[in-house]
Amino acid sequence: MELPFLNWLYTAVAQVITWIHGGYSTFIPASSGLNWALTIITLTVLMRLLIFPLFMKQMRSSRKMQELAPKVQELRKKYKNDKQRMNQEVMKLYQEAGTNPLGGCLPIVAQFPIFISMFTVLRAIAEDRPAFGMTKELVNSARAAHVIAAPLTAKFFDSAEVIRGLGAEPVLTKIVLGCFVAVSSCTTFLTVRQSVRRSVAQMPDNPMAQQQKILMYISPLFAIFSLNFQLGLILYWVTTNLWTLGQQHWFYSRHPMPVVDEKGNVTTPEPSNGVFTKLVGKPKTTAPEIEPEPAPKIVRQQPARQPRSKRTGSKKS
Repeated sequence: MELPFLNWLYTAVAQVITWIHGGYSTFIPASSGLNWALTIITLTVLMRLLIFPLFMKQMRSSRKMQELAPKVQELRKKYKNDKQRMNQEVMKLYQEAGTNPLGGCLPIVAQFPIFISMFTVLRAIAEDRPAFGMTKELVNSARAAHVIAAPLTAKFFDSAEVIRGLGAEPVLTKIVLGCFVAVSSCTTFLTVRQSVRRSVAQMPDNPMAQQQKILMYISPLFAIFSLNFQLGLILYWVTTNLWTLGQQHWFYSRHPMPVVDEKGNVTTPEPSNGVFTKLVGKPKTTAPEIEPEPAPKIVRQQPARQPRSKRTGSKKS
């Protein structure tokens, strides 16, 4: 179902797709699956770069919450018998520190309109409708594109007749779509797991920890709903999942979680390079050359000046 108030966004996404596809068409055939796969991947990367400032804002908010974790734990212990007062004090602490626990929702909220627009534009292509400023030639090239033997506009639950009408084998198409959905599910799990593990380590006594762990195992199941999406949209979702996974890993490795000792002192470990360091190993550091200690300066002792009467050969007058 198209939302009329988002028509401007549908048109903008369709225009960007047209520009990117036109650029790749200068050296890749317009109806090639590689052309359209690169078009969708490039669109996803551009969108993620656009909302990168929101991601950094989210991570900065998360770091502030990490720094406040010891104080939050104290409040939970202090008001463990009064949950309402505890929640009020915790929110007051967050407000004074200028952080928002809901800041992590910003990138998701920003992505949602783009996802809806991609879904609407790809559905128009699948229905052979040159809408939102797209030309008939562009729609025909997308409908003729195959990514790993599966039509770009095919869905898992499409009938065999529909898939054959797109020039593909139904069984092979469903296998390809199933594999993409499995990758989407796996990357969703890894992304949520990465975030939950850091959150649990940050606040071990968080009462929501168990719910977060349950969400970690439930979230991959949402990928099953993408079986009713076109292959192009699933490709977009896989790309954005991989981007999010790598982006989180990069930030977490460069900004390790502060460690709180028994005395309440907060220390921050040295940043690492994440997976890159594990693959190639830590760079070898050469021991600094030890400069030889300078030789002690010889101080010549001058003999004390004797009185004139005691000098050799002198006589008293």
